[in-house]
Amino acid sequence: MAEGRLVIGTKMYSSWSLRGWLAVRLAGLAVEEVVIPLAGGATEAVKQATPAGLVPYLEHGGARIWESLAIAEYCAELAPGLWPADRAARAHARSIAAEMHAGFRGLRMAMPMSILNRFPGQGRTPEALADIARIEAIWREALEKSGGPFLFGEAFGAADAMFAPVACRFLTWEPALAEVSRAYVQAVRAHPLMRRWYDEAAAEPAAWRLDKYEQAPSA
Repeated sequence: MAEGRLVIGTKMYSSWSLRGWLAVRLAGLAVEEVVIPLAGGATEAVKQATPAGLVPYLEHGGARIWESLAIAEYCAELAPGLWPADRAARAHARSIAAEMHAGFRGLRMAMPMSILNRFPGQGRTPEALADIARIEAIWREALEKSGGPFLFGEAFGAADAMFAPVACRFLTWEPALAEVSRAYVQAVRAHPLMRRWYDEAAAEPAAWRLDKYEQAPSA
C-alpha cells in the first residue's frame, strides 16, 4: 500500500524530477507516482499539486518535501547509504550535490534535457563549455578518490542522482568529454533505475512532446 505520493513532471524532459525520483526509488519508498505533463514551464496542474508550484514534490509518512536536494536528504534519513559512510567523503558528496543544485545555468540553458533525442555537437556555448569543464573536474576528483564506477564507489548514491540529468544531457548533446567522464556517463546510463526511467519516458504519450525540446536550437 502506498505510503504517500511523488509528483513529477514529464520524464522526457524533467531533470529535477529525475533527481527526486532516483532518491525516492533508491530509498525504496512505497509511494504513488503522479506524472504531470509539462508545457515548457510550470503548468497550472503543477501549481495546484505542489507547494512551490514546481516538481518534484514528495509526501511520505506525514512529511511534505519539495526541492530535489531536500528530497534526497529526507530519503537519506531513511536510507543512510545514499551518502558515503565516511564523514569527509560525505561532506564532499554533499558539497558537489549542492553545487549541482545551485549552478551550471549555462549548461542547463544551452543543452536542455531531452533524453529521447540526439543533437551531437550542438549547444556548445562558451558558458556551457565552462560548466562542462567544471563538472568534469568534479567527476574526476571524486572518481579518482573512490575508484568508481560511481562518484563515491560501487554504489549509486545521492550525489550520482544529482548528476544523473547531466549524464542524460551529455548523451543527447554529445559534447567532447574525457574518457573518465564518458565511462561515468555510461555507468549511470546502465544503472537499472536509469534504464527504467528511459523506458518509461519512451512510453509517454506523443502528445506530451514539446517542440522546443524536440529540436536543436537554431545556429
